[in-house]
Amino acid sequence: MNLEGKILGGRYELIEKIGNGGMATVYRAKCHVLKRDVAVKILRDEFTTDEEFIKRFNIEAQAIACFTHPNIVSVYDVGQEGNLHYIVMELVKGKTLKEIIVEDGKLGWRWSLKVATQIASALESAHKKNIIHRDIKPHNIIITEDGVAKVTDFGIAKAVSNSTMTAFGTTIGSVHYFSPEHARGSITDAKSDLYSLGVVMYEMVTGKVPFDADTPVSVALKHMQEEPVPPSTINPDLPSSVNDIILKALQKDANQRYNSATEMINDLNNALKNPDGKFVNKLSTGFLDETKKIDISEIQKGNNRHAKEPEKKKGKESKMNQYFEKHPIVKVAAMTLIALLVLIVTFLIATLIMNIGDSEPIQIPDFVGKTLEEAEKEASELKIKVEKIEEKYDKEIEKGKIISQEPKYQDKFTILEDSTIKVIVSLGQEIVKVPKVIGLKKDEATKALKKVKLSVKIEEEFSDEVEEGYVIKQQYQENEEIMAGEEILITVSSGIEQVTVPNLLGKTETEAKKAISDAKLKWKSTSKTSDSSKANGVVVSQSITANSVVDKETEITITVNEFEEIKSGTININVKSLIGYETLYDAEGNEVPAESVNLVVEVDGEQVDSRTVSKASTNESIRIDAKGTVTVKVKIDGSKKAERSFNLNDGTITID
Repeated sequence: MNLEGKILGGRYELIEKIGNGGMATVYRAKCHVLKRDVAVKILRDEFTTDEEFIKRFNIEAQAIACFTHPNIVSVYDVGQEGNLHYIVMELVKGKTLKEIIVEDGKLGWRWSLKVATQIASALESAHKKNIIHRDIKPHNIIITEDGVAKVTDFGIAKAVSNSTMTAFGTTIGSVHYFSPEHARGSITDAKSDLYSLGVVMYEMVTGKVPFDADTPVSVALKHMQEEPVPPSTINPDLPSSVNDIILKALQKDANQRYNSATEMINDLNNALKNPDGKFVNKLSTGFLDETKKIDISEIQKGNNRHAKEPEKKKGKESKMNQYFEKHPIVKVAAMTLIALLVLIVTFLIATLIMNIGDSEPIQIPDFVGKTLEEAEKEASELKIKVEKIEEKYDKEIEKGKIISQEPKYQDKFTILEDSTIKVIVSLGQEIVKVPKVIGLKKDEATKALKKVKLSVKIEEEFSDEVEEGYVIKQQYQENEEIMAGEEILITVSSGIEQVTVPNLLGKTETEAKKAISDAKLKWKSTSKTSDSSKANGVVVSQSITANSVVDKETEITITVNEFEEIKSGTININVKSLIGYETLYDAEGNEVPAESVNLVVEVDGEQVDSRTVSKASTNESIRIDAKGTVTVKVKIDGSKKAERSFNLNDGTITID
């Protein structure tokens, strides 16, 4: 079905078909949202009816879409349109590694190492996120026009390997690159990807895969049973370190392969720097010991167009032929024996294949949360084994029950009879005693608490007594028992609290004292000054400059300006009353004018006014200027008639 012109997800317009694979058809497409070309991979119909496959496909595609790596083809989107399931990927211009190998045969070992390093880097990134490819092969590696290797089909590879595994662990078109455990149908992990990378490297430097046969089953059996011919035997120009790296990656026992992609990358880099170095850690020498006995004449024929035919050993063969010509009976007996041996070997191989074919895969049981005894009983019924490899403390799983297992339980994942599941058993919650850390420096306290497996939370608090940086309080008491991993709060001194001195200038003494107290400072004393050029009754200086940062409770002295201000007041003097004058009238009843007297006013002993007034005057108003309270004397004709104290704040007084 040609889908050119169709728009998926409302944004991806399929422009042209650019590839066909065993699992999907690939189109070049235009993303109308981001205005860029992309590759859209649409799953074939036979996969879309498998719900488990689709579920895993979506999960894995979404997982890959969550991270980017320069050597992984980016996954932009995953979706469904009716019965069409698709993923949207980076459109990479280049050739697959398989196309390059087919065109060029064996490739240069330096170029091959660089490509292998990039593939391993992609696997390293994926493995750290618990994503296993499970179908590393040259077909899934694109070499860009700039020579960059990009791994593709992460999501599809894992979904297919989980859903379409046969009794021999084969999946479409990938059996030549399977690890032995994958071929057996067992659990595969990161080391399986590294085995497949070893096969890819083998093919790059020799032009052929390490194991080949007429049927997928035969190839799978070779992965499980046969040792590969060292690649340096096929390609004599191959440096010893490259040969060793490939053979280590191709170990049957996963434990003897590289522990991680990172470890393999280190050896690949070392091989580029020191091709004939002996840095590869060979855990097993089985490959070299056994393969020395293999006749490689058949391997040197075929695809490797650069290999030479082996020289025939004419001397020994001609003598043997002469012997058989003289003793024909011996020749017949020898031929019969050889035929019998061939029949026996054929029978044994056939029996082995039948046994493998008849072996029923066993669903991996879930032992987590069960006791070891329960797991052993269940394992015995399933004809598998359980091995306790470790005991450790656990917050969640109670003592005696299984914390984890390897291989892990996963739906539809199987193992064979007599397989061993390794388990870790819980010791329960670990209890620790809290050490005393009060008085220790912060770092020392943290180290002491972490040593007993406690988590530390630190808060700071001012202290007048404890030096900055030392513990002043701890949440739990010394020797108190709590669970390992629990968080404990410790309080560390940040020293004496620092405060900012307020600006006191212009405030009254009362206001200044309150501001000092509010700032957590202490008032020490108040001094006085008298300066009429400045405001009266307010602070004119302070012992510590405003905005200075000082210790809490620091004492401050203030200076207040105080002086008596000159004020004005009015004195009204009733002369008539003071001298007791009575008004006189003549015979006709007219008022007789009063005589005059001399009126003198003194303020604090100083004459401020002198005037001649009538004895009949009742309101002689005199203005005076003075400070605060004054003493006023009134004299009439030299005789003191009155003396009064007068506060000028009263304004006006009357003396009569």
